[in-house]
Amino acid sequence: MTTPDLDLCYAPAIDILARFRDGTLSPVEYLTTLIVRAEQTEPKINAFTATHFDKAMDHAKRAEARYAAKADDLAVLEGLPIAVKDEVDLIGEVVTQGSLYYKDEVATETHFAIQRLFDAGAYYHAQTTTPEFCSAGVTDSRIHGTTRTPWGLDYTCGGSSGGSGASLAAGSSPLATGSDIGGSIRIPAACCGVVGYKPPYGRNPDNTAFAYDMYAVVGPMGRTVGDVALMQNVLCGPHPLDNASIRPKYELPMTHGSLKGKKIAWSMDLGYFEVDEHVRKNTMQTLKVLQDLGAELVEVNPGWSAEADRLVAVYLDHLFGGYMASVVATDPSLASNWARYCVEANQGTTSEEFYAAYEMQAEMARSFGPILEDCYAFICPTLGHHEIPADQNPWDEVKINGKVVDPMYGWCMCHPFNMLGRCPVLSVPSGIGGNGLPTGIQIVARHLDDARVFHVGQALEQAAPWLTHVGNRPAI
Repeated sequence: MTTPDLDLCYAPAIDILARFRDGTLSPVEYLTTLIVRAEQTEPKINAFTATHFDKAMDHAKRAEARYAAKADDLAVLEGLPIAVKDEVDLIGEVVTQGSLYYKDEVATETHFAIQRLFDAGAYYHAQTTTPEFCSAGVTDSRIHGTTRTPWGLDYTCGGSSGGSGASLAAGSSPLATGSDIGGSIRIPAACCGVVGYKPPYGRNPDNTAFAYDMYAVVGPMGRTVGDVALMQNVLCGPHPLDNASIRPKYELPMTHGSLKGKKIAWSMDLGYFEVDEHVRKNTMQTLKVLQDLGAELVEVNPGWSAEADRLVAVYLDHLFGGYMASVVATDPSLASNWARYCVEANQGTTSEEFYAAYEMQAEMARSFGPILEDCYAFICPTLGHHEIPADQNPWDEVKINGKVVDPMYGWCMCHPFNMLGRCPVLSVPSGIGGNGLPTGIQIVARHLDDARVFHVGQALEQAAPWLTHVGNRPAI
């Protein structure tokens, strides 16, 4: 097998596009390198449900010709391949949602936000793995098998956008799509040492009923903050067929000034999570970087409790679990362990508790809102613990610091910010733990103030580059 150029595989998408424009790299050469890398890494990590390399090569050749001709209407993502989560619609393609129930389901339209990527000159070369119905923080399904983080093949890549995170970390895609209803972009970002953005609810349009759920969003994943900002600027904006989408279009700046004098709040555990030694150490090191950059750090207690976890579970089990229950009822023998777990949880929810989840959201906003108004941004770990087996089952015990925690919510610190759905949240790497696994932090800002999280993320990245630096890549 040909050895791929890893510096090219891990180069930022922004740099790749610049090289397309100046003629030092062709889209065909770049795609060929990614295909070789995928052939090398896929047997180990299993990030793709389907590859479309022949179709992608046709796109790359057309883009190559346009660059060579110096076309005057080159698009912002012209000739760039993007991996698309096997959850969102791609017209003419099978979209399984990680489920045997949908193994032959062919999409009849393309997701509204994803179509914007293609309108901007990108194309897809692969679809990425997800647990059944995107229902877990690990990516393991009966139809596509187990996906693993390139940092340690025994451990999960996270979920539910796990294949997207794994592919980015392995260098087989420059950008990838994800979705997030309880952390499904940020969990794999942290498990794979990449960048993932949960935009405010309504920022990016959706073509499904989940467009009207305040927890659920579609968002970008990449290896650098700049790449994710570039992709988000294409994805976002109002859509005439999604009246939950926000007007006007929000444009992220691509460069930011100093953080000197900016007040940044932080919490290690949000008041109730268990956080292991690796995450603690790397979070503190990241806070030290911000302090060295001139930021003023303020430790805060949001005033939350584990009751938030119980009620977020009720909310998702009632709505999301109800959707799964209706599908599983058609043939229970096809369901995965995680789908069965969610369906069983759905049976125990009540409308009274569902309403209590709304009351909890209002209570959380009252305590957290003043913090975000007083401070420029807020930081906490993305996950409290990263040593989660790749094929974890819902009944498998999870312990942090010797304490048993909930297998779904106890190790992930993302879902409180789905409850506060209009808050922008960016997950970025915070380092490599002593166990060899990457860790991540979440950067949160006040509702609808997206630029702030990218400002903080870009400052951290410039101070300590992540996967673009050869010493920070997984040895796969």
